Amino acid sequence: MRTYVRMIVCVHMPRFELVVAAGDSSEVVRQTLAGRALAVAPLVGADRSRVGQRVGEVSGAAEARGVARGMVLGEALARCPDLVLVPGDHVRVAEVWEAAMCALESIGAAVEPARPGLAYFEVGGLRGVHGSQEGAIAAARRVLGRPVRMGVGPTRFCALAAAMAVRSSRPLVIEGPPTLEARRWLAGRPVDLLGFREDTGSLIEPLTRLGVRTLGELARLGRPALSDRFGAPGALAHELACGEDSPLRTRRVEERLEESMAVGDASSGESLKRVLSVLVSRLLARSERRGRTLRAAVLSARLLTGGGWRERVVFRQAIADPERIWLALSVRLLALPAPAATLGLAVERFGPPCSEQDTLFEDAPRRPDASPARSNRRPAARAARLREVVAQVRAVAGPDAALRAVCVDPDSRVPERRVVLAPVPER
Repeated sequence: MRTYVRMIVCVHMPRFELVVAAGDSSEVVRQTLAGRALAVAPLVGADRSRVGQRVGEVSGAAEARGVARGMVLGEALARCPDLVLVPGDHVRVAEVWEAAMCALESIGAAVEPARPGLAYFEVGGLRGVHGSQEGAIAAARRVLGRPVRMGVGPTRFCALAAAMAVRSSRPLVIEGPPTLEARRWLAGRPVDLLGFREDTGSLIEPLTRLGVRTLGELARLGRPALSDRFGAPGALAHELACGEDSPLRTRRVEERLEESMAVGDASSGESLKRVLSVLVSRLLARSERRGRTLRAAVLSARLLTGGGWRERVVFRQAIADPERIWLALSVRLLALPAPAATLGLAVERFGPPCSEQDTLFEDAPRRPDASPARSNRRPAARAARLREVVAQVRAVAGPDAALRAVCVDPDSRVPERRVVLAPVPER
């Protein structure tokens, strides 16, 4: 019987935010073909001064002039005075990226979205559906319908390095177990790849100043030295350079409900809050909600000055009360960078079909004359509330946010072997 090595596919769409923000603007396309430097501009009105404003995705010509994503706007203009700023559209970027994720899920892939333009999925389970690994990759490229670079490797980081190295429509495949062929191939790759991980992105500048240029040089420094100098990010960077990585954290497929409304003259102030109240009422009245509560929602707006604004809101409790939802969302309207032309509200995650929740622990002590049946119900109610708390924590911070300590080897001399952290099981 033939066995397959677990392989992960990295889907990379270069300069995704810049391409979506530019849209079909013929002027932007003409400037790009002419070699002009382009960058996604910061949100208008997000910061009155230029101090702290940072540019988004940049074009190849801008990179050649020393401009990088996340650079302060003043420094970017100093390095490239003729830099062309394209208004960013976070709403449009989120819509296009969500459509791309749904397209990948339509072929049977369990996707982990890292950021707009970068995602991962495991190809092993798709061989039976599409016949082979090549067939699954071809199906993914076909449903995306836009230029995309793909890399395949035994880990997420190896697949990312392969996708960044490929220069054609054919995917680059890194074969072998993570600690053999992948480590030898990663040795020659630049340390700039660490910038695609949020935990290790801050290490690029100090490593460059220390003269570390490749992942092979980073691996030769050793994990103890990197941990002592950089802490947990240094240890993670060493693992990535050695071809090791954590398993995929695929997203949960949720039904998405959306409502939007043109605000007209009510582009700001109390009138905009009344428009938000109408959107909340419409969303809760949708039959697709089926009486479920709301855990997380996305508030978005199309701006009169161009572009869009988007903010994710996680409720402290899974609620379905329109007044409480409106109070939580109306505060976020103060962060609007400019007057809105259209206001939108979408449900990102649902809660249980119950609109009332009690406190986690009883405030009053148990009475001595309480009946045995009532006393027996209290541990069950407390366990149910604890499960609700764990579900809310995971909705806010991810599936690994709630962990429990499990005693494995209490007699071990190594502290790390005595107790380990394990996910709290869902019951």
